[in-house]
Amino acid sequence: MEYKDTLLMPRTEFPMRGNLPQREPEIQAKWEEMNIYKKVQERTAGRPMFVLHDGPPYANGDIHMGHALNKVLKDMIVRFKSMSGFNAPYVPGWDTHGLPIEQALTNKGVKRKEMTVAEFRQLCTKYALEQVSNQREQFKRIGVRGDWENPYITLKPEYEAQQIKVFGEMAKKGYIYKGLKPVYWSPSSESALAEAEIEYQDKKSPSIYVGFKVKDGKGVLDTDVQIVIWTTTPWTIPANLGISVHPDLTYVVVETNGNKYLVAEALLEAVTKEIGWEDVTVVQKVKGNELENILATHPLYERDSLVMLGEHVTTDAGTGCVHTAPGHGEDDFHVGQKYGLEVLCPVDDKGVMTSEATGFEGLFYDNANKPIAEALEEAGALLKLSFITHSYPHDWRTKKPVIFRATAQWFASIKDFRDDLLEAVKETKWVPAWGETRLFNMVRDRGDWCISRQRVWGVPIPVFYAENGEEIITDETIEHVSGLFREFGSNIWFEREAKDLLPEGFTHPGSPNGVFTKETDIMDVWFDSGSSHQAVLLEREDLVRPADLYLEGSDQYRGWFNSSLSTAVAVTGKAPYKGVLSHGFALDGEGRKMSKSLGNVVVPEKVMKQLGADILRLWVASVDYQADVRVSDAILKQVAEVYRKIRNTFRFLLGNLADFNPASDRVSYENLREVDQFMLVKLNKLVKYSLNAYENYEFAGIYHAVNNFCTLDLSAFYLDFAKDVLYIESVNNAERRAIQTVLYDSLVALTKLVTPILPHTADEVWKYIPAVTEESVQLTDMPVYQELDNAKALEEKWTSFMKLRDDVLKALEEARNQKVIGKSLTAKVSLYVNENTKNLLDSIQENVQQLFIISGFEVAGSYDQAPENAIKLDTAAIVVTKAEGETCERCWVVTPEVGKDSEHPTLCPRCAEVVKENYTHLA
Repeated sequence: MEYKDTLLMPRTEFPMRGNLPQREPEIQAKWEEMNIYKKVQERTAGRPMFVLHDGPPYANGDIHMGHALNKVLKDMIVRFKSMSGFNAPYVPGWDTHGLPIEQALTNKGVKRKEMTVAEFRQLCTKYALEQVSNQREQFKRIGVRGDWENPYITLKPEYEAQQIKVFGEMAKKGYIYKGLKPVYWSPSSESALAEAEIEYQDKKSPSIYVGFKVKDGKGVLDTDVQIVIWTTTPWTIPANLGISVHPDLTYVVVETNGNKYLVAEALLEAVTKEIGWEDVTVVQKVKGNELENILATHPLYERDSLVMLGEHVTTDAGTGCVHTAPGHGEDDFHVGQKYGLEVLCPVDDKGVMTSEATGFEGLFYDNANKPIAEALEEAGALLKLSFITHSYPHDWRTKKPVIFRATAQWFASIKDFRDDLLEAVKETKWVPAWGETRLFNMVRDRGDWCISRQRVWGVPIPVFYAENGEEIITDETIEHVSGLFREFGSNIWFEREAKDLLPEGFTHPGSPNGVFTKETDIMDVWFDSGSSHQAVLLEREDLVRPADLYLEGSDQYRGWFNSSLSTAVAVTGKAPYKGVLSHGFALDGEGRKMSKSLGNVVVPEKVMKQLGADILRLWVASVDYQADVRVSDAILKQVAEVYRKIRNTFRFLLGNLADFNPASDRVSYENLREVDQFMLVKLNKLVKYSLNAYENYEFAGIYHAVNNFCTLDLSAFYLDFAKDVLYIESVNNAERRAIQTVLYDSLVALTKLVTPILPHTADEVWKYIPAVTEESVQLTDMPVYQELDNAKALEEKWTSFMKLRDDVLKALEEARNQKVIGKSLTAKVSLYVNENTKNLLDSIQENVQQLFIISGFEVAGSYDQAPENAIKLDTAAIVVTKAEGETCERCWVVTPEVGKDSEHPTLCPRCAEVVKENYTHLA
């Protein structure tokens, strides 16, 4: 007889190798065939809603690791919610307007100027939808479950129609106005930008100190005094109309080299050093508020420069006398308005100096710096020229510097409902908690929102003008334009004349001849995506407003979180979200930003082709995503190793359940041995911890908890000694069925727990589990935590035993290193124990020898009786010797009992009995 044929070895067709790059697309095809999203929604219909509203990624180019991180986080949350008592729809979306798409077409050779706006916009639509299609397939490949056939797309007519209504509602409440104000202007994009579209990079700029001669000192300053200003933008000097001083600062007139200059006292030392003045004497002190309305002469033109009082003046840098050009700065504009100055802006859309900058017209603003500095020197007004490198605003798309430039723009007045915005921030739950402070401060400090853009690819601003120039925004016109957009899309704005876009028979007192014109600017794309709470949450029957959660990268505090809050509070008085969760950026393994030039870009598509989507997803679960996260081939390799351990655990569990029918073979909790009960206590602890971690979006905790349960609790302990029962005993042996009961419960619970993180693997495991009826684990609920009898006492007792077991394993390892034993089954262990350990061992009913996986065991005496050769550890002094007897051919236990059965002389009595009972037919 071949005794190996009598062993109940694991049997399963579940493959050892994941082979995910090949297997996942097959699993996804099955999901598609069964319409898994629809089935999940049908199963959870009628449950309380949980809406995670998708922030729309921009439809341009392949997805990157930031996209993957974001979408997997969302998917894990939605999957968990749909398995824990909620109806959790997921409607993906895309942001499809804006400059990058215009730019992409230009780069492809599209001649924008050779076609109508409507024709160009049609090409933009086609391109955007191609990008949506491409990204959709990539997101689906990651295993993101959602309503992919019905996403929301910001260029869709129904979306644009609702966006128009948001604009109209804000206008009705008086929050929308047109004004001439300095805004961020990008010469490279030829458009105004919002704060959210600005990023800061280092830039080298000229730093100049300039003297403005006093023309009328109002009895405070003599006319031989020069007021010293400092600026890093010499190109704005032609736009200078004033000088701002702080009313509370002390200013000094100093004499040096026969000249007199005025600067703030607090900055005198720094200015003296910077300009290189020598023998400086203070000849006069004066308070800032005494300088008001003094007139100086512009150093290049025959016009006055007015001294004004401004709270924005600081002593952080410069001279305390601030060069003021109302057309080129926000503070300059406000102080200029207060003193009745005009808004002079001698720079055009392309950043070129106009005829108002006499002597410099036709020069690009940055190129004008040098000739302006030379002209100042010639006029004797340039006191010092040097260069500094400083942080400067850039256009986040073109990466080129921006300027402040006064233009007529449409604004949303934030100040009119700022208090409501701040209240809404406070009422929202923020994860991490610092998100509240960040957005609160942004809202508190932000100016009005410039919502107009001088581009063509976007939603038109639905404003008409009468013959007399009066702006027309009424309920009637908004309703009509919204209806037109819903029916025809916003392209109609560019295809029809103004009169044909107005309601039939529309009249206005400002247009006696019935002539109307229309606004040509489009809305800021942040207004597009910021309107999604109405265009998606309100528009769709399967969603609700406010959403339970918005989840995006931390850059969206200034972007989507902010614009959504502004439009929602303006229209509804409430935030569009109950909670906001943000994540960091994906960096390379050394914490550097990924860039093609560094060659450190990790591409999701490549990861999935090499390792599989579940490895990518497991990486997302493993990182502290609230901060910036690192990813590299080496990091993914470590994650793949953890995946392999989890998969092997599933395979072992499945293999040892091939003959287990939970309906007939399950052993009740009270009939399990203590060690089996202990494992169910550990399993339930894992369930409780994981459910709580999912609720709090702490996925890394689940990653570590599941990994530890698989590798430490199961593989290194329970499954390790269980083999001796599972393989060796008879099929229906009570201990064997008890262990199988624990394995079955562990398998089902583990499969469900990892489903949100590893959906492909979980579904693959599910189809091999005996007696499950659902066609997918996604159509089940999370395991329920059970408060088991005597759980605390069991855990305390068996945790103490595990410490003792660890000490025994250390002693066995040492004996193995010293060649005293080979495998642990060739060992006998003698323990010399203290009172606590003796009591522990006396209370254990199980076969301790089996738990230690050794062949001989004894408690040989007390701790203080231990011989010199004992290994003294925390729980016991341990002596390891070679076990006496022969090795059983079937179970490999070493015992003197081998050979006592004449029928099976190479077996121990236990094995001989099992073979006789079950396998006589093999003889």
